[in-house]
Amino acid sequence: MKKTLLAAALLSCTMAAYANDQISASTPLEPVIVTATRTAITVDDALSSVTIITRADIERLQPASLTDLLSGLPGVVVTQAGGLGQQTSVFLRGTNSTHTLVLIDGVRIGSITAGLAAFEQIPVEQIERIEVVRGPRSSLYGADAIGGVIQIFTRHGRRDGGIAPSLSVTAGSHGLLGSQVGLSGGDAHAWYNLSLGGKYTRGFPACRMGAAEAMAGCFVDDPRNDAYRNWNGAANGGYRWDNGAELAVDWLRSKNDVGYAGSPYGGNRAVNQQLVAGARLSFHPLESWKVTLAAGQSRDDARTWYQGTYYGQYYPRMPTGYANSRRNQASWQNDIALADNQLLSVGVDYQQEHITSDTGYLDSARGDTGSYAQYQGSFGRNELQLSARHDQNSQFGGHDTGAAAWGYRLDHGLRLSASYGTAFHAPTFNDLYYPYGGGNPQLKPEASRSLELGLAQQANRWNWALNAYQTRIDQLITLDSNYFPRNVSQARIRGLEGQLGATLAGWQVQGYLTLQQPQNDGAGPSHGKWLARRPERTARVDLDHTFGAFTVGASVNVAGKRYDDLANRHRLGGYATTDLRASYAFAPGWQLGARLANLFDRSYETAYYINQPGRSGSLTLRYSPVVH
Repeated sequence: MKKTLLAAALLSCTMAAYANDQISASTPLEPVIVTATRTAITVDDALSSVTIITRADIERLQPASLTDLLSGLPGVVVTQAGGLGQQTSVFLRGTNSTHTLVLIDGVRIGSITAGLAAFEQIPVEQIERIEVVRGPRSSLYGADAIGGVIQIFTRHGRRDGGIAPSLSVTAGSHGLLGSQVGLSGGDAHAWYNLSLGGKYTRGFPACRMGAAEAMAGCFVDDPRNDAYRNWNGAANGGYRWDNGAELAVDWLRSKNDVGYAGSPYGGNRAVNQQLVAGARLSFHPLESWKVTLAAGQSRDDARTWYQGTYYGQYYPRMPTGYANSRRNQASWQNDIALADNQLLSVGVDYQQEHITSDTGYLDSARGDTGSYAQYQGSFGRNELQLSARHDQNSQFGGHDTGAAAWGYRLDHGLRLSASYGTAFHAPTFNDLYYPYGGGNPQLKPEASRSLELGLAQQANRWNWALNAYQTRIDQLITLDSNYFPRNVSQARIRGLEGQLGATLAGWQVQGYLTLQQPQNDGAGPSHGKWLARRPERTARVDLDHTFGAFTVGASVNVAGKRYDDLANRHRLGGYATTDLRASYAFAPGWQLGARLANLFDRSYETAYYINQPGRSGSLTLRYSPVVH
């Protein structure tokens, strides 16, 4: 294992990448990102570590889920309680899974009770683009963005004046069946996209078997397959007037029905629904002044069942049969061009969070109003970004955050950057109020401060970057040995990220490496221990080559050891997996793809006593008309 990890690490460092952090190594135009600054800038102007995943990358990599796309990216660690549809957590730069802000088309998502975004419920076939921004962003977005921001954009209509149908059908191991149909169109002014999809797998027993082992990890001995069903739909459209004003609306609904190893005390089937809707209007009152008004709502609804009976009826004295989260949000942003290469952005965000549940939470609603300002400027070879924000939370009062970033362009495409930022996270409703001894109303908000240094270079056929960072978190919320949430006095996370994108002898190569030390730095018996489920080392290498109508590729994912608990008693071993893929464009717009995941059938865990999928394969037939 150590030799495998070292080989992957050396390969990733040798090819250590900026790719302007995109997965595609070379594109004719500099890609644009909006998440890093809430304004449209090129990736090369983003004074932060970012990754862009495009629709072309998704079709090339043929992922079974969103987690397949994110796993192994710089600073990204993914844990999953089994296969498709099972609960998923994302740890960004060693911070908690609740420290990553997730947006869909600009709308904040995630369960208000647990504080987690349901990555497992987001259908990958509905995704057009993903932007990952690493590092604190509370000075622009408010709470939760300690580790960074992941924004997902759903598929949008075309603007070439045509109408285009799309289709994909997938079949694979464990009874996997999936399909998606869509229709999009538009012209220079209007655009629209409509899409429906679904997926089914009979799954496999995720809980490692054996009564003693099961009770140590899953707390139940249940040998049945963990089946999964998903139904999803998306719609969006917009119109752009000749004067530059633009109106856009987006809607996404995903419903999951997933089985898991369970009992009368926790159920064994969950029916979850995620709904996201938003609208944006932008216009120019003056040539140098752009106004953007946005409003949206996200819902996260969950129902629990046991043996076909609704959980609240089967065992009415235990939590919880259902929990519905609703988040209403609105924003007003003003972008003012002060001069050439000088932009000032000021705005106000407002959100309300509501819970409806048969669990007796002591409080079920809270609100937050945040006001922010950001300055972006260039002076010769120097670039500067400054931002500050004040949030007024109805539960925890006022919080001030800020950030400063500086970049300097050297010769030969080199750029040096440095940044500092603060962020905060309010305890979730489960952390505070979950009954039956599961909540701690005395919890305090978490606060962080981060420092980062970066060096990057971009050339015609290759690009690379190295980013070193340190984050200190005060009042970090963790679960003790009795699964009771408490504040740790301090945590310290140090890390180094390396990235490379290159084209070598016709091969498109993308390499990533993350070295980090996520440590409990507080007093007590866990001082110096690793934070749970975060490995010190991860690496990933993607290789792809096109031969006429054929494309072949492979990905290697490597992760070092980690621990599943705060006391570091439960060790999870390191692992390496290899995926193969191929596709054949046999007619205009038509493509047949094949993927073989975990080629060597490695057994590994990202959560204690929870199996991960073994060797599995899939075939996908896809139609998408060629855009001329």
